[in-house]
Amino acid sequence: MKQELEIFFDYACPYCFQAHKYMTELIPESPHINIVWHPCESHPRPDRYGPHSDLCIQGYFFAMEQGVDPWAYHDRMYRAALKEHIDIENADILSDFVCDLVDGDAFRKVLSQGIYRRALAEANEFAFESSGVWVVPAYRMGNRKIDAVEDVGVSKEQLRRFLDVAQ
Repeated sequence: MKQELEIFFDYACPYCFQAHKYMTELIPESPHINIVWHPCESHPRPDRYGPHSDLCIQGYFFAMEQGVDPWAYHDRMYRAALKEHIDIENADILSDFVCDLVDGDAFRKVLSQGIYRRALAEANEFAFESSGVWVVPAYRMGNRKIDAVEDVGVSKEQLRRFLDVAQ
């Protein structure tokens, strides 16, 4: 039986991006794990720290409903926010950046209309109120958890040990 691994992350978080790269290496070694993704904003509006990832996360909910591979979407959003530094707060620019993964016009429309704003608010509440996440990235599996250290993140070895215990 597969164990459920919950991953809490923010596309604008460099520590989440690094941990995501670790997970892309480690998960193939852990076929007994099923990932449940929980995007959340580490600095939601009106927090003055940006860039704000709210549109990326709302786009995630749309992309998942469209059957987009979550790994491909994550890679694209991390690249947008942290490698290419595109304006992830602009729905038009973000839509053009993902148009080969999902219908760009439909993506732009749902972001402009705020169709997934409620899902974003619920995701933030679940992470920070219900799941006890203080800093992202954060991981939950059964009664075990890893929380990143602020301004440090998590190491590949921490994640490897966390996943190995689940076997």
